[in-house]
Amino acid sequence: MDPFVHLHVHTEYSLFDGTCRIKELVSHVKDMGQTALAITDHGVMYGAVYLYKECMAQGIKPIIGCEVYVTRGSRFEKRAGGEKEKLAHLILLAENNEGYQNLIKICSKSWTEGYYFKPRADHELLQKYHKGLIALSACVGGELPQAILNHDMEKARKVIQFYIDTFGKDNYFIELQNHGLPEEAAVRPVLASLAREYGLGLVATNDFHYTRKEDAGSQEIKLCISTGKTLDDPYHFHFANNEFYCKSGAEMEAILGEYPGAIENTKKIADRCHVTLTFGDHKLPSFDVPEGETSTTYLRKLCEKALPERYPHPSGKEKERLDYELGVIDHMGFSDYFLIVMDFIHYAKSHGIPIGPGRGSAAGSIVAYLLHITEIDPLRFDLLFERFLNPERVSMPDIDTDLCYRRRGEVIDYLARKYGKDQVAQIITFGTLAARAVIRDVGRVTNMPLRDVDKIAKMVPSGPGVTLKKTLEGSREFKELYESNPQVHSLIDHCLDLEGLSRNSGTHAAGVVICSKPVDDYVPIQLTQDNFIQTQYEKDQVEQLGLLKMDLLGLRNLTVIHDALEMIEKNRGIHLDINSIPTEDEETCRMLCEGDTIGVFQSESSGFTSLLMKLHPDRFEDLIPMVALYRPGPLGSGMAEDFIKRKHGEIPVEYPHPSLEPILKETYGVILYQEQVMQIASVMGGFSLGQADMLRRAMGHKELEILQKNRDTFLEGALKNGVDEKTANYVFDLMVHFAGYGFNKSHSVCYGWIAWQTAYLKAHFRPEFMAAMMTCYIGDREKVSRYISDTKRAGVEIAAPDVNLSEAYFSVKGNKILFGLDGIQNVGENAVNGIIEARRKGGPFRDISDFLERVDSRGLNSRACESLIRCGALDSLGRNRSQLLAVLPEAMSNAQSVREDRESGQVSLFGDMDSAKTIIYPPLPDIPQNEKIEWERKLLGFYVSGHPLDAYKKQMAQCIPIYKLNSESARYDGKAVTVGGTVTRVKGTMTKKGAPMGYVTLEDYDGELEAVVFPSVWEKARPVLTEDAAICIRGRVQSNEREVKILADEIIPLSLFHKTVRPPVSAVHLYVDERHENNMVSDALGRILLKYHGDTPVFLHIQRTRQEIRMVPRFFLDFSEEAEEALKGLLGNACVEGRK
Repeated sequence: MDPFVHLHVHTEYSLFDGTCRIKELVSHVKDMGQTALAITDHGVMYGAVYLYKECMAQGIKPIIGCEVYVTRGSRFEKRAGGEKEKLAHLILLAENNEGYQNLIKICSKSWTEGYYFKPRADHELLQKYHKGLIALSACVGGELPQAILNHDMEKARKVIQFYIDTFGKDNYFIELQNHGLPEEAAVRPVLASLAREYGLGLVATNDFHYTRKEDAGSQEIKLCISTGKTLDDPYHFHFANNEFYCKSGAEMEAILGEYPGAIENTKKIADRCHVTLTFGDHKLPSFDVPEGETSTTYLRKLCEKALPERYPHPSGKEKERLDYELGVIDHMGFSDYFLIVMDFIHYAKSHGIPIGPGRGSAAGSIVAYLLHITEIDPLRFDLLFERFLNPERVSMPDIDTDLCYRRRGEVIDYLARKYGKDQVAQIITFGTLAARAVIRDVGRVTNMPLRDVDKIAKMVPSGPGVTLKKTLEGSREFKELYESNPQVHSLIDHCLDLEGLSRNSGTHAAGVVICSKPVDDYVPIQLTQDNFIQTQYEKDQVEQLGLLKMDLLGLRNLTVIHDALEMIEKNRGIHLDINSIPTEDEETCRMLCEGDTIGVFQSESSGFTSLLMKLHPDRFEDLIPMVALYRPGPLGSGMAEDFIKRKHGEIPVEYPHPSLEPILKETYGVILYQEQVMQIASVMGGFSLGQADMLRRAMGHKELEILQKNRDTFLEGALKNGVDEKTANYVFDLMVHFAGYGFNKSHSVCYGWIAWQTAYLKAHFRPEFMAAMMTCYIGDREKVSRYISDTKRAGVEIAAPDVNLSEAYFSVKGNKILFGLDGIQNVGENAVNGIIEARRKGGPFRDISDFLERVDSRGLNSRACESLIRCGALDSLGRNRSQLLAVLPEAMSNAQSVREDRESGQVSLFGDMDSAKTIIYPPLPDIPQNEKIEWERKLLGFYVSGHPLDAYKKQMAQCIPIYKLNSESARYDGKAVTVGGTVTRVKGTMTKKGAPMGYVTLEDYDGELEAVVFPSVWEKARPVLTEDAAICIRGRVQSNEREVKILADEIIPLSLFHKTVRPPVSAVHLYVDERHENNMVSDALGRILLKYHGDTPVFLHIQRTRQEIRMVPRFFLDFSEEAEEALKGLLGNACVEGRK
């Protein structure tokens, strides 16, 4: 047993400079024979619960602490001029639960009251919350060592006296450290003599930031990542040496054993610390109910009142289900929870804030449906309450709410007003160093060539759950490179040390906590960037500690639906109730089957669209399985294909047993939903639905012991129900297999319904729907460009802004979408509001004088007016743009005089005819069309009335759309492609050898892309690379998780492209000589033909036997450049022939 305990410890949650992973750290301490371990991260308690649970799991005593920053003045003081002060460090350890609560208060108020560059405590805060805490004087950055280093012994004595007075003699220890720093050596003897003088205990600590000595290099790299520096930068921040690791008791004895009691006191302090955290004890706030009611009676009253409204023709099932659910809710103590959720959803709906139809398993509850928490009838769709709230597993219900992303903040503000500003908090989340990103970060810090780093990073698959360790085990290529190249070996070793570590904190996109008392009575808090309080514990820990967590997710599509409905009413006078639209609609289905899905919720990707076209939906219900099928599991396992074939009668629908037909009929015999797994367990195995939910969870997690136990129970139940053992085993295996892919049906119904609503709006009210889409994504240029071209293709006109018609954002007049005034460069919000207000009061503007006189001149300066003219917003005033620009200075001056006269009370001789001076327009021709569209692009960010590429439609049809490369980058990575577009930016540079090269940004109808042009191509292409030039680039795609580029092989003007466009061929002839006549070539050829499958017939000529074989249609080809290149690469250039 090691007598030493580490009491000064930085984990990865000292985000700037710590790299200790808690699990590994606890194991390391245990291996060294130490019995306890503290956590004292810089100014935060992020890792406290993680350490507590890990220590308990490994039989080590956890000590919860924090290294707080102490300001010399008041924590409320912020220095003028943004000057940073040098803060002192102090270690605080919780001796008991009161100390833990006080530590939370000090840590929280350092953020909420004292934050200035860093969270700061002051002496007053320490005095107020001193009980139950043990204080250590900290490293050389502590108040006491700093006074000694400044040779101010009077100050040193004052500091000691303050801490003795505050914490008591037994609770203040003087800390000694020895990392070989001269400052430490200077203060140690003085600290020891002061401890003797005041009768204080000494305590030995090692200020460690990484677990093992050999981790020092990786920690230095993390510091460089945090500061944006490289290792070869002479000024990069780094620790003085490699002594800041978790040392053994013997090592500590060797460096600090000469000081009596310093080692022993670590154990004594540890023995005094006893903090107990309680998990799973729910701390629900109570909901204010009317007098004479309890939350249980009031919940029943509201539900029973809503029954006739929701179910005008009841069958008796509804009341039965309601009674069952209310019984479970009351028994589990969650009545208040439902009332709290109902209340804020009612607030949102009554204030016109769009709320989704439901999300996740909550849609399985009739109580939620009756309270209007959800809009999905669980009885109609056969949804299960136990999937949401299981009476056999006491855990908090989880009602996630989708709401308008624009107005989410209003709902959170309402909760803060209702329950108290200090009782509602958002939740922290941590960004981690993921597998590919860590390779790029470490590569940058170590100055490895970018091309090499990119190559290594690309060997790591993208996607969730991918780690470097798994890649080393699973990829031979990656492992070989790691083992054969010392530089790569070193890079990956550092990456393995750093991968998965927390690197920064942010706010969880959805989570909100509501407490019955101030949040910092339960958990430590800090402030978000917009000054809202946020928990320092992540969402899972907040829930485990029993706090009420709710997910309020901002969903753009709800905002789109809301805006579209408003526009439909304004434009067509139709008031549409989106929740009452028909669930069968020919036009909507036709549109979906044609693949016209841009803008339809969750249906925009090409993969989803093609699956949808294959499924061929006939009604809303057909979209429900789509949500469940379009996921990697069902797609990769062939389950999606199987489902579609069964739907179309291409393969027979079979059921594992006749008793399962009612459960599996809607999914054609395929087990698609988790609810079906539960129903099968119930119907065939005799499980209660609560037990069936537990079984589903065990199947999802593949918990083998529990599964075996459940298999026996299932077989027993099945035998009682007359099912033979073989069938029962087969069904159980099927359930296990599908549980891994199974999806929550409640969620599928909710999201299927939003998809149907958006599809219905697009099919029937395309202008309004697409205008709403464009407004909601106005910050995403590529998306809006795509929506504009999709809308134009469908025959809807998109017009430039018009001061007489446009609103602030996209709007619709008749069948025409108008650009919003707010999108015009140089025209500010005040000017936009002024234009709309003047039009509302006085009707349309007659001419430029009328416009300038009536619109409030604040914000409407000459630059704004010029922009309005150039983008076409004043075209409706009856003059061309050249004329308007010519008279603008005079018109502005006249308008100014008229306004001044009006304000001073002067009226002209002609009474109310304010416009005394008539403007004379010079006879000028209008600005040419190509110049007009260029101004639109500059001032609106988009081409509206035309596009420079319209002259090259034939050539552009042969090019891959840029948005496709960007959205499916992994598919195109490394492939040869041809793109066309206009040049928006050219940047010349030099290679390391001094050869000229450059970068070209290309834009087509829907997106933009950067091309890298190396010297050989740059030299030839330089003359055509001018801004706005229409060009075509052939090259290879290079993509990673951050960006997509093309490495250009050839650049030519788009006007010449038709000469090099591939002429269509009627057949492809492939010649196989004797050398290529083997299985390997045959397999590779098959793969190429399948990969580039198309409609062109393929003929195979076996030269040895002079046979000509016409390939079956399965091997017909799309004879693209890529396909031709692949075939020539396999068979040889002369062996591939496309015939006209």
